[in-house]
Amino acid sequence: MTVAAVVLAATTESALADADGLPAVRRIADVAWSGGAVPIIVVAHDPAGTVAAALAGAPVTLAEPAAIAGGPVGQIIRGIEVAMDEIEGTDAALVWPARVGWVGPETVGSLIEAHGTQPAEVLRPGYEGERGWPALVPVAHLELLRSVAPDRMPDGILEDVAAAGGRETVFELGDPGVTHDLSVARRDLPPYTGPSVPAGGHVHEWGAAAAEVPEDAPLEGPALAPYGQAAAEIPDQPG
Repeated sequence: MTVAAVVLAATTESALADADGLPAVRRIADVAWSGGAVPIIVVAHDPAGTVAAALAGAPVTLAEPAAIAGGPVGQIIRGIEVAMDEIEGTDAALVWPARVGWVGPETVGSLIEAHGTQPAEVLRPGYEGERGWPALVPVAHLELLRSVAPDRMPDGILEDVAAAGGRETVFELGDPGVTHDLSVARRDLPPYTGPSVPAGGHVHEWGAAAAEVPEDAPLEGPALAPYGQAAAEIPDQPG
């Protein structure tokens, strides 16, 4: 199972926007890689080479945008097609607007895990009842994307895909970065809450081994934090 990250920057300025000292696209690329997304495609104009410089050393492919007449959906299609050319067998892509710069790597991993059990669905992370980004879109929905009008904005694009048969599922992952973009300072983000079970849905396995161990048994190895907690307590990946 291969899930790409398709990072969409409408302008060079949005690609290079500050995200706690890193350019937005670099921070997103680092998070996507840490969460298990591959390949990572950044779709952005780069006439002066500044976006390429910001991504130097990262495992990223920088792609020229599609024709502007194709609208936002044209850029999504462009990124997915580049990802499919990059790695044969890519079967989904995390569609990731560059303004959404505070997402954590555990959210990426959760969406990829959920895709393994729900491979035909569009998957979106949620925070306190609000749909967020990045959205995981199966490449099987490319033809549905091609039918979307070029004037549709990202949320509208996914609404049209859902209306055409691309069913959507939202997972409450407790990550405020999925709904709060770079217009909110990182220090001002609401708290990370984390899900009580993994997005993949294998709830029955959680805690089963511990329940079978006698209370007076010796401890073996370090204790594991509850799902999502460790990621909330460690700093973001360095650039």
